[in-house]
Amino acid sequence: MTDKPYGTSFKHLTDLKDHIGKELGLTEWNQITQEKINTFAELTGDTQWIHIDEEKSKKYSPYGQTVAHGFLVLSFAAKFASETYRLDDVSMGVNYGLDKVRFPHATLSGSKVRGRLSLIEFDEFDGGGRYKLKVVFECKGVEKPVCVAEFIAQAYTGK
Repeated sequence: MTDKPYGTSFKHLTDLKDHIGKELGLTEWNQITQEKINTFAELTGDTQWIHIDEEKSKKYSPYGQTVAHGFLVLSFAAKFASETYRLDDVSMGVNYGLDKVRFPHATLSGSKVRGRLSLIEFDEFDGGGRYKLKVVFECKGVEKPVCVAEFIAQAYTGK
């Protein structure tokens, strides 16, 4: 397992069949700033103090500072997917859903996270395919991942 960012390119969507159980890529580090956390809180209405009140978090939070929303971290799944693999014959892809999402460790404000993606399954259908990715959200300097999710995408090869 490499520690350097990389991605995998596929000429055809159906080439995914040969990569089930294999890692597809690893992203660069992405910083989770307090500004990103505040913007996410404003957009979603999740303004719990543990995310946005730095002084209160220093005093009362078990983490001693603010933490990112789990769903903010999870929202990087699509970005990480686009950075770790390419499907040359796909004209359109859509998010189909998620399975088994967990947040094993808090993401502290200022942390750097990256995504490590592996292909779990692939099912072909006429004009495209549906596939499931395991996305492990690693946090720099933290042993446990901050999120682990099964991300399901659907891709179409027709123009």
